[in-house]
Amino acid sequence: MSDREEIEFHTTEYTDAHYESADESTVPPRYYTPPEKTPKEEKPRAKKSGSSGRVAGIICAILVAALLGGFCGAAFIGSRLNSRLDALEASLSEREAAAQQTALESAKAEEDAGQPMVKAAVSGVSPSDIYEQATRQVVGIRTEITMTNFFGMTTSGAVSGSGFIISNDGYILTNYHVVEEAYERKLDIQVMTYDGTAYQASIVGVEAANDVAVLKIDAEGLTPASLGNSDTIRVGDIIYAVGNPLGELEFSMSTGHVSAKDRVITTQESESINMFQIDAAVNEGNSGGPVFDTNGNVIGIVTAKYSDTGVEGLGFAIPINDIKAIADDLINKGYVTGKAYMGVSIETRYNAMYSQYYGMPLGAYIENVTVGSAAETAGLQKGDIITAMGEYTVEDYSDLKTALRHFSAFDTTELTVYRAGEELHLSITFDEEKPE
Repeated sequence: MSDREEIEFHTTEYTDAHYESADESTVPPRYYTPPEKTPKEEKPRAKKSGSSGRVAGIICAILVAALLGGFCGAAFIGSRLNSRLDALEASLSEREAAAQQTALESAKAEEDAGQPMVKAAVSGVSPSDIYEQATRQVVGIRTEITMTNFFGMTTSGAVSGSGFIISNDGYILTNYHVVEEAYERKLDIQVMTYDGTAYQASIVGVEAANDVAVLKIDAEGLTPASLGNSDTIRVGDIIYAVGNPLGELEFSMSTGHVSAKDRVITTQESESINMFQIDAAVNEGNSGGPVFDTNGNVIGIVTAKYSDTGVEGLGFAIPINDIKAIADDLINKGYVTGKAYMGVSIETRYNAMYSQYYGMPLGAYIENVTVGSAAETAGLQKGDIITAMGEYTVEDYSDLKTALRHFSAFDTTELTVYRAGEELHLSITFDEEKPE
């Protein structure tokens, strides 16, 4: 395990893929419009602060005093007034110049000392510009589902999520869990753009281990999102998330910051995925939507949210750099190339209780070995318990899957295996995983 912090969310992750039953669903508004407010009477604007404002204030005060005192001696007062104002303006100018010089000298001293300087975020793209751009790039994704319960009663609902366009000819990137039901049950997928156009989408490829899917719609001349560099993000950077929260409030933008990097999130499917943490508001339906930086580049995909009483602002996104190669493989090959493959089936029920009861070590218990696989060539057998893979300790099925992701096809490493009371060390050269 690296120095990344690992967090296990067994019941609260991936809440963004939204299911709504037929009896609870409502007709979603095309756009969310807040109630109109009664316009308030416009008030006079306050004057800006600064030397000119202060001088104006002094002028008013002196003029009032002159009026209250009468008009005698007006020429003498006017002359003295002008000289005082000239002196005051000169003094204020000198003070402002001195303050600016002090700030420059302080910043220069910090820079020379190697200390970080706090700088305001500078960007040529305003939040409004980013939103306008996003409306041409972000899409809503929806799958209608019909289910029959134990009593034969049929209910209908929908899974809703978000995605974004990555090519002008209709390729779309989203989370796998947004289209998982459609993929497994071969259901139709509908993609909606900001102008209300609906398309039928096909699944180009999926990568469940990284929660990534690529869709395709029959369209031309679309506006693809610009993919940024997630390796350069820093904690505290301003970010914008755009998606379809609740499956109803379509094309909503929320603003926040990068709260942390390198969070290893363990999903309900026992997949461990590296993500960065954000405090922008994300909800059901935001899954698969983009996270933009202040230049309007996509730096991540909203994927998970931690929800519990008293918990706020814990959202997670997959870095875009971890997805670029995956998306390219899915588009060009239909699967992710270069993934390490062993060729074993693991008994997922083997845990600490079984280990203690039978007096065997914690590890990944092999239920079956595929004939002709890398595992068979390495000498693994049914009933073996893998306790380590290279430098990575293995205490259960999840650990084995996580360790395997550190290797590529055709890499060679050492397995530590428990077999009938003995510890063995076997060398394995991985095969390449390919879709069935």
